[in-house]
Amino acid sequence: MAQILENGIEAGNWYDKYNTKNPIAKYLLEKFLQSVKELLSPAKNDIASITEVGCGEGYLTNYLNSLNITKNIQGCDFSAQIIEIASKNTSDPSIRFYTKDIYEIDKKEQADLIVCCEVLEHLKNPEKVLKKIKQVTNKYCLFSVPNEPVWRILNLCRGKYIRNFGNTPGHTNHWSSSSFLKLISNYFDIIALRKPLPWTMVLCKK
Repeated sequence: MAQILENGIEAGNWYDKYNTKNPIAKYLLEKFLQSVKELLSPAKNDIASITEVGCGEGYLTNYLNSLNITKNIQGCDFSAQIIEIASKNTSDPSIRFYTKDIYEIDKKEQADLIVCCEVLEHLKNPEKVLKKIKQVTNKYCLFSVPNEPVWRILNLCRGKYIRNFGNTPGHTNHWSSSSFLKLISNYFDIIALRKPLPWTMVLCKK
């Protein structure tokens, strides 16, 4: 997958896991999506609106739409190029994709559920974004990050990013499950945890 740069910043997924033909990668992605479904299932009747911040190419936004939780779904990303791809990736015109820097989210992004998956590891100031998300969520948040050092070990096992000791380009933050839970608990009440290999995923409440 050719990496997209916008204003010198890497945008979108470095590795296109949603369209991979690798059977192991496909299996891991299925477990990731299953964890999303499991975490949201008990809360789905309490969610009337969803915003995904840092939505990338919109694959997860479309998956959330397929769960039939609500039709009030939107996704934003800092990259206009990526948002153009996301808009083309959806067959449901009710999903709204638009350009917005995650550090600048405000009332426009307000929703019952804020989704921020595979984003925080890329940010120079993740705590600033967590504070912003706390302001714009009405009820719930769903977060996921790579589970370190498992993530890097698996990259090394498949011969990727060896010079960077398995670190995916663009990942500037690295959390184990325990350290990520500690970070999130500073801002939210953690309702449930899933650890689909090689991620940490949590559903939180304001």
